[in-house]
Amino acid sequence: MRSRPPRSMVLPRIVVTGPGVLEQLPAVIAELDLPERGLIVCDSNTLKIAGRQVNEYLEIGGHQMKKVVVEGANSQELLRVEDALDGIDFLVGVGGGRPIDLAKQAGFNKNIPFVSIPTAASHDGFGSARSSIRQAGRKTSMQAIPPIAVVADTTIISRAPSRLLAAGVGDIVSNQTAVLDWRLDGQKADYSEYAAALSEMAAQLVEDGIEKVASGTEEGVRLVVKALISSGVAMSIAGTSRPASGGEHKFSHWLDANSDNPALHGEQCGLGSIVTMYLHGGDWEKIRDTLKAVNAPINSKGLGMDDGMVLSAFINSKEIRPQRTTILDKTEPKAIEEAALATGVIG
Repeated sequence: MRSRPPRSMVLPRIVVTGPGVLEQLPAVIAELDLPERGLIVCDSNTLKIAGRQVNEYLEIGGHQMKKVVVEGANSQELLRVEDALDGIDFLVGVGGGRPIDLAKQAGFNKNIPFVSIPTAASHDGFGSARSSIRQAGRKTSMQAIPPIAVVADTTIISRAPSRLLAAGVGDIVSNQTAVLDWRLDGQKADYSEYAAALSEMAAQLVEDGIEKVASGTEEGVRLVVKALISSGVAMSIAGTSRPASGGEHKFSHWLDANSDNPALHGEQCGLGSIVTMYLHGGDWEKIRDTLKAVNAPINSKGLGMDDGMVLSAFINSKEIRPQRTTILDKTEPKAIEEAALATGVIG
């Protein structure tokens, strides 16, 4: 067995979660000893939800703040953010996914630290080292670095539509099948027992606490937020997205590229993991029941798609990142169809 090459891990230095913690943002910035000039990246919705508060708190704390209100997360908007970085010392991404992805990628490209302030818990991107930027009409996963800090105010996040939290549940429970897929490649894929265990633990904690999550209480929201942060940390430890991205993510990416109306990322990944867990011979019913508890999609109708589109995504997922081996790559199309029918995902 070949030895693993040495690798440095880049992790968030400060993570603050809980009700009302947005007020602690100036103290977090001070503890990080960041210089005074900052840029807030938000969209029109997250500007109202938290962006104005962030701006007020930081200006009271003595920081000169600018802001960019973005529309979507694409290469043109990324250039807008980067063009606004002259004289800027740190970035603050305020949002669910798109503003945070843009702030994260711009910070990486320009070597400027980035603080993540999620307003929803719909996926693990707010604490991860990858961003999703649309280029030439297609979503592209890009290498970046994790935020230097995450400030997740669960009072704000708990006010987000319940569909977003359900999508977060889908994204986190799918870690289980991602890890199983990662093990298929084993040492040649730089498999890390520690990162895999952390990723699986995060998913299992959400499954075990799904009643709290389904209740919509702040405690349940906090559980999902912490699990999503742990998922991002697992990817940083591994130096790859594999602890949280397997065949179920390839399935989702194929839908993003080929469906006229894709569902939310976490919704697609959660549903995808029902079928991939079945193919792995695992407890797919537990994944299905966990998703059902929070009204996340468990079949093609729930995604708003027909059976043919969903089945095509499972069968053709091998077109996405073909170098990444998953159970879908190793399974014949007929067996994939049988799995989708047996689990009720189609039919």
